[in-house]
Amino acid sequence: MEQINIAKKRILLLGINFSPELTGIGKYSGEMVDWLIKNGYDCTVVTSFPYYPNWSVQKPYRGLFYKKEVNETGDLRVYRCPLYVPSVPTGKKRILHDISFFFTSLLMMIYLLFKPKSDYVFCVAPPFHLGFLSALYCFLKGSKMVYHIQDLQIEAARDLGVIKNQSLFAVMLKMEKFIMKRASYVSTISEGMLEKVALKTDKKILMFPNWVDVEEFHPINKRDELKKQWGFTPADKIVLYSGSIGEKQGLESLISIANDFQHHTSIQFIICGNGPYRNKLQQMASDKKLFNISFLPLQPLHIFNEFLNMSDVHLVLQKKNACDLMMPSKLAGILSSGGLALVTAERGSTLHKIIREHNMGVVINCEDESLLASTILACCSGDHQARTLNARAYAMRELNREVILKRLFSELETGVALKTLVPKAKEIKTELVFSNHN
Repeated sequence: MEQINIAKKRILLLGINFSPELTGIGKYSGEMVDWLIKNGYDCTVVTSFPYYPNWSVQKPYRGLFYKKEVNETGDLRVYRCPLYVPSVPTGKKRILHDISFFFTSLLMMIYLLFKPKSDYVFCVAPPFHLGFLSALYCFLKGSKMVYHIQDLQIEAARDLGVIKNQSLFAVMLKMEKFIMKRASYVSTISEGMLEKVALKTDKKILMFPNWVDVEEFHPINKRDELKKQWGFTPADKIVLYSGSIGEKQGLESLISIANDFQHHTSIQFIICGNGPYRNKLQQMASDKKLFNISFLPLQPLHIFNEFLNMSDVHLVLQKKNACDLMMPSKLAGILSSGGLALVTAERGSTLHKIIREHNMGVVINCEDESLLASTILACCSGDHQARTLNARAYAMRELNREVILKRLFSELETGVALKTLVPKAKEIKTELVFSNHN
């Protein structure tokens, strides 16, 4: 692989999630660091013990003590900090979870002040307040800070009812503004989130989308044979939800739809993954004695592409109040494998626009159970080859990990292309101010 830099630069990544987590933010942080090592960077990571999406610390990580991991070549050091992991992550417990990591990682960041300086510090939010630790390190060491927003945590907490006190919400926004003011760069993962972040800062904002390994995730023609590996027949139509099972997805509707679809004997539902609501959903399915819905754990990475190819319809479900506050990470793998994505997204959201513009899936409004049911039926019976071909082409062109990471670090090193995002942000601000006066 061609290296994009000559001098060996030092990167420090601070984030609560990291590999070996297979889904969500930890997956992307781990893959980014792997890419950096291969391209000649020296990397240090401050993170927690892996716990997501099970909300249980994975084996063999146990105990209340810090753990250091070093790779064979010595150019990657991972410092894992203990933290509180609630088995049932309610709003208050998630706050305690984030705070516990803040204080344990604070000690580690102080320790790193006495180590060689990192050229760049990547702070991955959420938790948003980790930015204070990155800002302190960069102030004392003279490093450049990249504040990377994977999820608009504060707004999501308000909209999901975790934060109900408006004064507290306002204070948290001021804290976030303080962090972004001290960042060298602010980045985020989608156009919709970029527009929202642009209202909070005058910084140049990098578009740093989540990616996919287009070689690892690719279309496979023998779909009927793949279905047999998971105990289905070639005639079965597999409707798959794979990912975190939590409050943002609204998966309760799938239990109701599966119940109504019992006379469609060829349509089989799979809910794959782990999370705080899985047991509840399984109990609901058991109470209704559903024979057309299966619950599977997250599939191993080495067979995950086959698992995606086995499925006929891929569900990417969101609630209304979560649209554009995050970009579902599962979508990249679905598109790259040439799957048919059925996405719930509100009109005007990034997902709605991008799916429609590129004709690479089916998109409907959120939280409309009747519409979701009828659309699942249509997806299982129609010809959607054009959409799946467009999905693969889009992934190759826009979601290629190699392209995205090379572009990002080229922008960091040269400053080229960063300016293109600033006028857009200012234009958005002008339009919103104008509309507020009317």
